[in-house]
Amino acid sequence: MHAGVGFLPQTGAVIEARHELPADVVDRLRAICLALPETGEEPAWVGIRWWVRRKAFAHLLVIDHEWPPAYARAVPVEGPTPVLTFRSSGAELAALTATGPPFHKPPWHPEHVTLVLGRNTDWDEVAELVTESWRLQAPKRIAGRA
Repeated sequence: MHAGVGFLPQTGAVIEARHELPADVVDRLRAICLALPETGEEPAWVGIRWWVRRKAFAHLLVIDHEWPPAYARAVPVEGPTPVLTFRSSGAELAALTATGPPFHKPPWHPEHVTLVLGRNTDWDEVAELVTESWRLQAPKRIAGRA
């Protein structure tokens, strides 16, 4: 399990993470994300995020007991649930948001999609979605390398 602190950039406040990330989920996502060129990992305001050239392309956190509030409103879950946020666009974005659960369309960014991770998660699909999210954030000169 991974726990830690979070940082709220709007206020500069440091907060304790309320829920630990499942180690197996972190390990799987870490392997997918860090296999992509010029990628890094860092603690997010809650959870962990992966970036290319300082632009986030994947964010993992746990939703539980209506926390964090914005995610809890956008992604209805029961009990501690790991959720991945990534970017998508075009026809893929439309298809994912039309699919419904486990995919959700949060209101805070037009290209963000959230995916509830669980026992039936298709990790090959997660790898494809994360790779495409990386391509959307990567500089054009390296985007074709994944």
